[in-house]
Amino acid sequence: MPEHVPNPEELSALLGQELYGVWRELCAVIEAEYDMEKVWAKGGRAWTYELKYRRGGRTLCALEVREGLFGVLIVLGKAERERFEADPGRFSEEVRKIYAETWTYHDGKWLLLAPAGPSLFGDIRELLHLKRRPNRKAPVG
Repeated sequence: MPEHVPNPEELSALLGQELYGVWRELCAVIEAEYDMEKVWAKGGRAWTYELKYRRGGRTLCALEVREGLFGVLIVLGKAERERFEADPGRFSEEVRKIYAETWTYHDGKWLLLAPAGPSLFGDIRELLHLKRRPNRKAPVG
């Protein structure tokens, strides 16, 4: 846990108001489908903060934050990579390019997406669905 968990005003100041709006929208997309523990940490060398969505000791994804930028880190293991590669056409050209250019480590591909708006939200949802089925019921109506 970091010494300080940022409040919304601090995140908005760090990211900028427009990008903070994208951050909030993405968190809402994730939280609408997944009931997860939210764990804040220091961002390491490249990032100021990290917010992990976790359940049962497994991380679904991590949102990395630094001044003027945030990234969504999704690690795809062997089974998830096989599902991605079986139907790459369901992802945008941008995400297929990121996937192709990402090095495969012993524990998987560490995909880092940097959404500047909601255009990647559909891809992010699909990537998360590769990792784990949503565990929250969609509202009726």
